[in-house]
Amino acid sequence: MAKVMIVVGSDSDLPVIKGATDVLRQLEISYELRISSAHRLPEQTALLAREAEEKGIQVIIAGAGMAAHLPGVIAAYTTIPVIGVPIQGGALQGVDALYSIVQMPKGIPVATVAINGAYNAGILAGQMIALTNPDIAKRLKQMRRAMADEVKAKDQRLQEIGIEQYIEQR
Repeated sequence: MAKVMIVVGSDSDLPVIKGATDVLRQLEISYELRISSAHRLPEQTALLAREAEEKGIQVIIAGAGMAAHLPGVIAAYTTIPVIGVPIQGGALQGVDALYSIVQMPKGIPVATVAINGAYNAGILAGQMIALTNPDIAKRLKQMRRAMADEVKAKDQRLQEIGIEQYIEQR
């Protein structure tokens, strides 16, 4: 059974949202991925949000660009935590999407990550689920250790070969 539902407003959002699916797979968290527009399919979007809890969904990640109403509309129909991912695009390069998602009215919160920050949305969803799942918590800690080890290895290499050679070999 899926623990995370990921909803995007358009198939053009899929390359960005893949960051979240990559993390969820790495953490071994099941997910359901859907395309549903807050504007073109408002009834379907509302239904996805209303039925999520009975399906066992614990967190919803919603990615949208420009007007970016999708995360807020989903949050209006459920008490499940919603993480909004503003997608870069349009004349304002995602700033409009960021503002649309982060400026929710009192009582209908949407956690918001950076523009195109789907990878962090996946981690945040994992952290929420890890509150009640020790296996996920353990995998998150392993992921963090691996990231730290990667930085240490890069620093060690820099110390050994110097900046010029390091940059050349990147």
